[in-house]
Amino acid sequence: MVPFQALQAYGIAVDAVCPGKKAGEICRTAVPQGTGHQTYSESKGHNFTLNATFDEIDVSKYDGLVVPGGRAPEYLAMNESVLDVVSKFSDAGKAIASICHGQLILAAAGLVKGRKCTAYTPVKPVLVAAGGGWVEPETMAACVADGKLITGATYEGHPEFIRLFVKALGGTITGADKKILFLCGDYMEDYEVMVLFQSLQSLGCMVDAVCPNKGAGEKCPTAIHDFEGDQTYSEKPGHDFTLTASFEGLDASSYDALVIPGGCAPEYLALNDKVIALVKEFMANGKPVASICHGQQILSAAGVLKVNVK
Repeated sequence: MVPFQALQAYGIAVDAVCPGKKAGEICRTAVPQGTGHQTYSESKGHNFTLNATFDEIDVSKYDGLVVPGGRAPEYLAMNESVLDVVSKFSDAGKAIASICHGQLILAAAGLVKGRKCTAYTPVKPVLVAAGGGWVEPETMAACVADGKLITGATYEGHPEFIRLFVKALGGTITGADKKILFLCGDYMEDYEVMVLFQSLQSLGCMVDAVCPNKGAGEKCPTAIHDFEGDQTYSEKPGHDFTLTASFEGLDASSYDALVIPGGCAPEYLALNDKVIALVKEFMANGKPVASICHGQQILSAAGVLKVNVK
């Protein structure tokens, strides 16, 4: 979701396809997360809607390819049609960006031989066996560029992953040295915080996330809201989102803009006087405030949505 929406926000036309499925159908996603055991756990994520049909893809009309990770690459790597499409992108010298387990597909297509690459560490044996020049990721945010081949370790590296892919497409990112503050809370909507947070980081913005009564390094659990045929949305556990700054002692004047994600968090954050004072300060100083979905409950409580009609 992050690369898909970030690239669209940058003005790039993006299609998402899946073998055996058509435009308008969905792909189930997963929330992989470390829980203190020997490997990560996995829970149900967002239902991702495809906007193009795999069997109708004309590689010549695209400038680049993104291969997400997760469990999907395990079986997609055995699909000859998938390997054919990936190989055509490579043969045409087009940019290819693959992350986490996505490199299983690159290895199966024979595209990593003699190329520097990284991935989620357990994928290392496959890449080495395929002749790849393995680069050990120093952190889970590590990314590697070898010409127009971009590989990343995990979704934690999305900001650099997207920057490198945009560069491989021939694009440039300049003039984004802004400082942005995110107002977070427990059970804010996963994608409404993560997509915006990492997209702004990929632009070169300095982004901080704070939550009342929590400090830098602490986490906020998130929720995934989905419309699945019922009268209202469903709610599933999302990623644990790591805060980067402390709410107490915050100097709002040092930030250029404020972002308020939605979800359940705004319901109780709207009752916090310090939160209301923070929002009013941004508004009083004429700084951009971006609020999404239920986030507007905070704006309403702060009284900043009133319009004087004569």
